[in-house]
Amino acid sequence: MFGLEKDGIKAIATEGTQIVKDLVSSVPETEVVFQYSPESFTGTEIDYAVEVCDAVLDVWQPTATHRAIINLPATVEMASPNIYADQIEYFCRHTRWRKETIISLHPHNDRGTGVAAAELGIMAGADRVEGTLFGNGERTGNVDVVTLALNMFTQGVNPALDLSDINELVRVAEYCNQLPVHPRHPYAGDLVFTAFSGSHQDAIKKGLEALKRSNSGEWEVPYLPIDPSDVGRSYEGIIRVNSQSGKGGIAYLLEADYGVTLPRRLQIEFSQVVQRVTDATGKELSAGNIWDVFDSEYLKAIDPVEFLSHTTVPDAHASEVRHLTATIRHKGVETTIKGSGNGPIDAYCSALQSLHGIEIDLLSYSEQATGRGQNTQAVAYIELKTAEGTIWGVGADRNIVTAALKAVTSAVNRLLKA
Repeated sequence: MFGLEKDGIKAIATEGTQIVKDLVSSVPETEVVFQYSPESFTGTEIDYAVEVCDAVLDVWQPTATHRAIINLPATVEMASPNIYADQIEYFCRHTRWRKETIISLHPHNDRGTGVAAAELGIMAGADRVEGTLFGNGERTGNVDVVTLALNMFTQGVNPALDLSDINELVRVAEYCNQLPVHPRHPYAGDLVFTAFSGSHQDAIKKGLEALKRSNSGEWEVPYLPIDPSDVGRSYEGIIRVNSQSGKGGIAYLLEADYGVTLPRRLQIEFSQVVQRVTDATGKELSAGNIWDVFDSEYLKAIDPVEFLSHTTVPDAHASEVRHLTATIRHKGVETTIKGSGNGPIDAYCSALQSLHGIEIDLLSYSEQATGRGQNTQAVAYIELKTAEGTIWGVGADRNIVTAALKAVTSAVNRLLKA
């Protein structure tokens, strides 16, 4: 570019350094820190790069207490990160002024490996890195200090940068640069703490449960390299549901947002219900959308039977047998049905079988409490065995027996609708 031999190029650098040094005396009230940057460092013979920098430092005469900065850029990434690191290591080993200098890195991202180059350069002996928020810069940008710093954080190294409110950093950077931060940007993107894949969702759900049980305080959750709360995010957006998703993510959202803990086999059945919705709409479902599907499919399954009330009495001759009388609305008409069994649920199943001529047997039953105080409700999960297979029903009520009978009604309605 300058049309000069090596000595001529070195002279430009040393003469410029002398001019700067002479001007320092004109600002006696100012602390001046000298920085020299060989802009074509990665494309220069490494021994000559050391020679030029040492010649500049010979002029400046830095000291161990007032060090100069030698900034070694990858102005255009010409080689893989390990080659850049080799160049940094060579420079650190061969410069005569190592103790009097701060070796600085200035990686660009032309190969998409700016972060890797910076990390390897630090390992090779450099002292600091020049970079930008979210990789803003010429062409493909400079090294992204957010990614670089949080990579260090995941390895237990304090980057000494305040990244506790990543959302605000994104907002300011986007406003100032008028460039969006990509939704899949590491650590800062809208989707970075989000799992759509069913297997990932299941692993995250189990990891969060294990973390809660362990009470260790050590973050070890699959697919989430850092705790979202460390950068000012919440768990709300971690799991999102679309046609790729599976039972784990769906179950997590219902439990996290609505306190409903589905039995495993119900998780499998309900995930198929959600899959049909996402396949039909092609859209992502929020936790609220999933709850609406669950509510409609199970809790509001009142056609053709709507449970209203019941009474039970023990058999006069067999105390283990209960006789049940239930008031229901059947196809819009209020009616009374009766049945007997070894408990209210069994007796109600018997009554519904007589009404519809179906074969059902109780296969599994579980319950839980949701809410607190006056808002506490019992949620019952019933799995019925039928001639075609199994089917689930869910019921909710303040009374646990009523919740169970509503769950049986839910399952029978879903069976008759199938």
